[in-house]
Amino acid sequence: MKIAIFGSCVSRDTAEFIPDSVVVAYVARQSVTSLESPHGTDGIDLSELSSAFQKRMVTSDLRGSGIAQIVKQADDLDLVLVDLVDERRGYWLFPDGTTMTNSLEVTSCGAARYARRAGARLVEFGTDEHFERWKTGFEKLIEGLSTAELRDRTILLDIEWAGAVEGVQHPHQDCIAKLGRKRRKLQRGIREAGRDLSQGRGVGEALSRLWSVKPTEAEEYADRAAIANADYMRYRKWARSRAASVVRSSNEVRIGRDHKWGPQPFHFREQDYRSIVADLLAQFINRVE
Repeated sequence: MKIAIFGSCVSRDTAEFIPDSVVVAYVARQSVTSLESPHGTDGIDLSELSSAFQKRMVTSDLRGSGIAQIVKQADDLDLVLVDLVDERRGYWLFPDGTTMTNSLEVTSCGAARYARRAGARLVEFGTDEHFERWKTGFEKLIEGLSTAELRDRTILLDIEWAGAVEGVQHPHQDCIAKLGRKRRKLQRGIREAGRDLSQGRGVGEALSRLWSVKPTEAEEYADRAAIANADYMRYRKWARSRAASVVRSSNEVRIGRDHKWGPQPFHFREQDYRSIVADLLAQFINRVE
């Protein structure tokens, strides 16, 4: 099965579990906003990027060539996977109306500094401004796939961020659960403040520690996932309404503790990928038949 991807590691990692598959086009690190009004490469130095893949992805974003990379493979493609994870960092909006995705690579190579000096501002993911521009960019993606007769071979991976590492109970976001986390945080603060006092530190320093307790790893993951899933909700709903096929995850996905790219709310367990693939293949077979 020959696959093209417009998305992130969520699609790329999923593809690795599809039997007899090969990814022939991978468009990553790109917001769909760049499909409409890409900034272009003039004046942007990518020499700080050591990876050829990173340079290729950022250059593609700056040129707005993501759809073209997929369309040129259209005759050979069996499946196109789309996900929305790379939207999470927003985009740079230049005074002339052009845009550049605020990827990690753009930050690390200094392109974000260039954008600020050029008068660009960062449009944050989740804001109304971002959502409205994203919608028109997503429409352009769907139109491009439709023109190339790829829309019926496209599946949207509508996968929530995982709020817990595998082996850990999935966090609840109701009032009782939130109160429980606040209580545990206060208890940790009291313990740390007590240790400070026993070591001869002043009352002021101890009280400061009481109210500045860092979240645990589990709490941090839970909070990040809850915020992201809330921000993504309207994006996912809109994308589902435009997609020909959708694979949705349950809220039981977990962060893969030993994931090859490290634990993140969008890096899942093997069993999660296998479950996603089972649903994906079922939809693919139904559409083929």
